[in-house]
Amino acid sequence: MIPYLFLFAYIAVLFASLWKLFQKAGQPAWAGFVPGYNILVWLKISGKPWWWIFLFLVPGVNLLMFILMNVNISIVLNDRDTKSHLLMVLLPWWRIPQIVFSKAEYVGPVPVADRKRGLLGQWGDAILFAVIVATVFRTFTFEAFTIPTPSMEKSLLVGDYLFVSKLSYGPRLPMTPITFPFTHHTMPFTASTPSFLTWFSQPYRRLPGFGDPERGDAVVFNFPEGDTVVANFQNQSYYQLVRNYGRAKIHDPNFRMLNMVDGQVRQVPTGGILVRPLDKKENYIKRCVAVAGDSLEVRDGLVYVNGEPQPLPPEGQYAYEFVLRSKFNEKRMKELFDVSPDDIGQGENGGVAIPLTTPAAEKLKTFDNVVSMTKQVHPRGYSVDYAKLPYFPNNPEYDWSEDNFGPIYIPKKGAAVKLDLHVLPLYERVIRVYEHNDLQVKDGVIMINGAPADSYTFQQDYYWLMGDNRHRSQDARFWGYVPRDHVVGKAVLVWFTKDPYTGIRWKRLFTLVK
Repeated sequence: MIPYLFLFAYIAVLFASLWKLFQKAGQPAWAGFVPGYNILVWLKISGKPWWWIFLFLVPGVNLLMFILMNVNISIVLNDRDTKSHLLMVLLPWWRIPQIVFSKAEYVGPVPVADRKRGLLGQWGDAILFAVIVATVFRTFTFEAFTIPTPSMEKSLLVGDYLFVSKLSYGPRLPMTPITFPFTHHTMPFTASTPSFLTWFSQPYRRLPGFGDPERGDAVVFNFPEGDTVVANFQNQSYYQLVRNYGRAKIHDPNFRMLNMVDGQVRQVPTGGILVRPLDKKENYIKRCVAVAGDSLEVRDGLVYVNGEPQPLPPEGQYAYEFVLRSKFNEKRMKELFDVSPDDIGQGENGGVAIPLTTPAAEKLKTFDNVVSMTKQVHPRGYSVDYAKLPYFPNNPEYDWSEDNFGPIYIPKKGAAVKLDLHVLPLYERVIRVYEHNDLQVKDGVIMINGAPADSYTFQQDYYWLMGDNRHRSQDARFWGYVPRDHVVGKAVLVWFTKDPYTGIRWKRLFTLVK
């Protein structure tokens, strides 16, 4: 509430002062009280193009525009030193009426090349405007994105640099507009310092787009479980760490766990807990395999949607375990199958496990040093020692694995689902976290917002997203649905790509994402 009071106070001060500024500039005083038109006049007397008015309509960007125009009040009234500009940025409530109602005279905007201004004064507003334009482009059209993990290989590769289209599904308006330019959630050169302020936030809103996520799309989204993060283990799910170690240990900043640091496994303290708003959660990219209203099941690694089998994308991979007479030649593996040393791991039955496309697996199976090859298929009830209840809905009522999962219904806006204590774990996080309801179970009765409930009607659409590298992907099988308000955009173009081992992949430059 306090940030909005400051904002309203600023608007009131501005409206109360513009008429006097206009009068000094030879414009009619009444124009200062006409919303919209006063911005046009303000731009005119500041020497700015009229079409800048459209930038005042963009949430987040409009805050930067007002800052820029505050500085220009100081400029046109011949108060052009750096101190005055800083006062206009930091204390406009006091500085605007002070200078406007003083004896200062209107002298007009100053050319960029005017040597009476210092370098910062000459280029400050130009740089700020460049930041504004880049921010508008990044927020509402296309944003660069990097593939950091192998979860989408071989469709998308580690080291791929993508353009993500926000126009495809409709650009989302900034929810935490006060943020350091060109950062997502962390300040440059820091590991956990937030680059955003949460005291001035906006509700979720989205502009119209060309459509909605469809099956087969490579979708960029905010990680649904990324609302809470362990500072020194940001690449792991906080909720899974809590299941593994307990909340008390994970919230202890001095509790130590094993983590990979500079290529070595070390004991690392948790470092405390970070909390992030929706639009500042980590960005992920996965393949949309089911949309709102679909029913999904995974049988022996093959996805079925509404009862129909959905083949793995042509470049998708499964994990295969090889029993060998002698080790694979790493250089040869890279040349033939684009398998990096990092891809070769310890198998579950004494062999080596490698993610491969089906054709590559069949070819590698014929090598002389291969004794046998087995495709990984984890049955229902499969468990691992290092993770407790890792598969969604992370509840002992369900014995699912990543290869045998479901059936499960993907929530659709306006659709209702029957609730009981067995079904509830599937939709508990949807009801409580994503749709902001008070959910409790009292004496075996499900209570939503204080009233008994045996059904629930969903407020938004959800999607089921999985990696093409099916056995090297932390995806919906582990943390569930992706809400519509978490969707960022659609991956459309690989504009640059560099293999960590062999350098630039020239043939992939400027290729469309499939």
